[in-house]
Amino acid sequence: MRALAHPVRLRLLGLLRSDGPATATSLAQRLGLNSGATSYHLRQLAAHGFVVDDPDRGTGRDRWWKAAHQSTRTAENVSETPEGREVVDAYTQAIAVVHTEMLQRAMEEASTLPQAWRRPSTTSDWHLRLTPEQAHELMAKIYELMGSWQEADEDAEGTAEFVVHLHSFPRPGTLTPVDAEAQS
Repeated sequence: MRALAHPVRLRLLGLLRSDGPATATSLAQRLGLNSGATSYHLRQLAAHGFVVDDPDRGTGRDRWWKAAHQSTRTAENVSETPEGREVVDAYTQAIAVVHTEMLQRAMEEASTLPQAWRRPSTTSDWHLRLTPEQAHELMAKIYELMGSWQEADEDAEGTAEFVVHLHSFPRPGTLTPVDAEAQS
């Protein structure tokens, strides 16, 4: 998790997942970074198993990278220790930065999309009154639904990559903070 607690690393991993294998140089150009910094972040991701060398590409001079898996989810028990909570907090802060940037780019491009793609796009929100158990059940059902769509035919005519970001949390400022000692 700690390896992903950096917005640049999340962006790199996202590009490798969505666009396929690439070199540090090409990724650096796309993100407006220098290739040295990009190489460093790729090596950090590789050290933690998030990216791997692509053996089918490269010439010895060019090192091609690819995502090791197509998704990352946090384990439910990762935040049970103070150290685990710190790692998860850093990771989710980085996710918030990357998701905000992507949403901003999507909103900037929205007016150029065909109506067929504008219709399913949304920035909706719901404020529900739930118990922790109900909130957990809701998220489990959403994960199940999203998982069922991952099996869709990617090669079907008219398909495009459709991003769904889901952020769920108790409304900030509405719950009394729990003492960190009591959580461990």
